[in-house]
Amino acid sequence: MSDKPRIAIILGTTRDARFGEKPAEWILQRAKARGDWDVELVDLKSFELPLFNEVASNAWAPSEDPAAKAWQDKIGQFDGFIFVTPEYNRSITGALKNALDQAYVEWNRKAFGIVSYGSVGGTRAAEHLRTIGIELQMVSTRSAVHIGGGDFFSVHPLGGDPKPMDAVEGSIGGSADAMLEELDWWTRATMSARG
Repeated sequence: MSDKPRIAIILGTTRDARFGEKPAEWILQRAKARGDWDVELVDLKSFELPLFNEVASNAWAPSEDPAAKAWQDKIGQFDGFIFVTPEYNRSITGALKNALDQAYVEWNRKAFGIVSYGSVGGTRAAEHLRTIGIELQMVSTRSAVHIGGGDFFSVHPLGGDPKPMDAVEGSIGGSADAMLEELDWWTRATMSARG
């Protein structure tokens, strides 16, 4: 086992018109700049997961669908995660929920942080994601990045003339730093405990 944590940034939306690539790339660069993690962007759109249709969670029975197995193999490579998610109707996307359901043992005893966005910063989606994480036996950071209100509309096309993510760095940079530090601590703690 390597001492250098492997962190996946999971882009949790698959829509053609998605905005999520912008904050995902922003947090990817911040995470890579640390220099003490191996970081990879994992795009749900690349996996074409079917709706969950197994006999049970892979905690109880091996999955049969090849796409689910490929997803489990990918997720199993990582020590921690950063989920980038919009808020859809007060929750995470259906695509992200399906991806979470397609694995179980691969999520267990690993840490995660959240970058969420929407008019109220994706806070309700983030809280829902935390409760799902608890059921998957994961550890959530306390701090998260919430891109909302004027910041959201200044970087999102809905605002008219979207600015780069750097334009809201002053508002969300501190939250990102706190989340990344907490994720580092929890990831290393869970790596040690699993080892």
